[in-house]
Amino acid sequence: MALTPRFISFEGVDGSGKSTQARRLAAALRADGATVIETREPGGTVLGEAVRGIVLSADTGALDLTAEAHLFAAARAQHVAEVIRPARARGDWVLCDRFVDSSLAYQGGGRQMGIDVVWNINRGAVDGCMPDLTLLIDVPVDVASRRGSTTLDRIEAEGLDFQQRVAEAYRELARTYPERVVIVDGAPAPDAVATVVRAVLEARA
Repeated sequence: MALTPRFISFEGVDGSGKSTQARRLAAALRADGATVIETREPGGTVLGEAVRGIVLSADTGALDLTAEAHLFAAARAQHVAEVIRPARARGDWVLCDRFVDSSLAYQGGGRQMGIDVVWNINRGAVDGCMPDLTLLIDVPVDVASRRGSTTLDRIEAEGLDFQQRVAEAYRELARTYPERVVIVDGAPAPDAVATVVRAVLEARA
């Protein structure tokens, strides 16, 4: 089935398998002849990668919560302007490993700033450029932690209680925006999850 190019974001707690699924979908779409832009947050631009180094490095230490949220938002604004919006204008697929829902879940839920507060910080950053579809790869946080890297970045090191709050915030977003956010069970083997991802994409075509 030929699919119309869309902006798809992949979300989930650390270790959920979202990055694997983003790569697999990109490869499948390219095999079908599509032009696909793979990108990530924070990152995707020179500014975004610099911000990534700051917010994820254990050497950064404690950040003021508002400062941290604004750093993510600044990287996102550049990402939208430099990468995502131009790719959409060209008619390319955009597959993004994390987007604004990560801030809503991690800073809004995990840091307990509140989803609405963090959305207000990010409203101008996204400037109306929201994913057509967000795939929330959902796994229990204890399973995700066992899958994750043994070298933890600054946010991964926050622990299971933090990750549980993040997971609950993601599920709240799925309940609030069912037309955009689709929960995909990330517990099965990657091939099985990839099959479900493709089925969701075709069902939402």
